[in-house]
Amino acid sequence: MADKRQRFEDNVGGRWYVDKSCILCSLCSDLAPKNFRESKDGDHDVVYKQPETAEELAQSELAKQQCPVESIGNDGAT
Repeated sequence: MADKRQRFEDNVGGRWYVDKSCILCSLCSDLAPKNFRESKDGDHDVVYKQPETAEELAQSELAKQQCPVESIGNDGAT
């Protein structure tokens, strides 16, 4: 389970985030490309845009469910 205290600083602010257990498998950016992408450092994925539409929310939920190391959370600051 993702830990909001361990979220990467380069996530955009908001509920959704990627924490420091990310292994850069890029599954999240494949499943929800409107919200997740590889970090500028190239060593982890980040949320670069919070989900706004029902489609983006569904894709982000799927990415969270499929994350092999459970690095995606949706309990961050609103």
